[in-house]
Amino acid sequence: MLYEKLGDGDVRCRLCSHNCLIKNRHRGVCAVRENREGVLYSLVYGRIISINIDPIEKKPLFHFLPESTSLSIATAGCNFRCKHCQNYEISQYPREHTLSIPGKDTTPEEIVNAAIQNNCKSISYTYTEPTIFFEFAYDCAKLAHEKGIKNVFVSNGYTGKEAVRLIAPLLDANNIDLKGSDKFYRNICGARLEPVKETIRPE
Repeated sequence: MLYEKLGDGDVRCRLCSHNCLIKNRHRGVCAVRENREGVLYSLVYGRIISINIDPIEKKPLFHFLPESTSLSIATAGCNFRCKHCQNYEISQYPREHTLSIPGKDTTPEEIVNAAIQNNCKSISYTYTEPTIFFEFAYDCAKLAHEKGIKNVFVSNGYTGKEAVRLIAPLLDANNIDLKGSDKFYRNICGARLEPVKETIRPE
């Protein structure tokens, strides 16, 4: 989803605000989206590296379904390179381990069923940046809504505009981390401040 073909086998990823130009057989900044002969593939679809049942307050949300639990999931990879990342082992795994992709193959149906079976009121896409596993999060979120389960993004806010428009109707809460100044973003995160502000700013 969310890329354009540029000719000569190149593609432009529009999933996040890096807008990576990706050559054939190369990957974007996130290291989990690969151009194969002019087709951009998600390498982490359903490759769940972390799944836990958390209190919703851990997201942290204090005013949304208080005292409920949330099934929290993540894949490896991130579109930031924060030097202080508390989940560095999984967010940076594809960069640190010769671009390999760990995780257990899981379907959206299995995720939603796990939430139902464990009486979780929501599913949280968290631990790493949910934008980089957008297609899987999107499919889970659609199915979750059909089953009456809420969806939560815990995000760095570097999501592309079209991705925001696609996922917004399916999200019930989105905790976007506004980290600091533009200098902080450039020096610590490998990103910029303004796209995050654009994501936060209401239309």
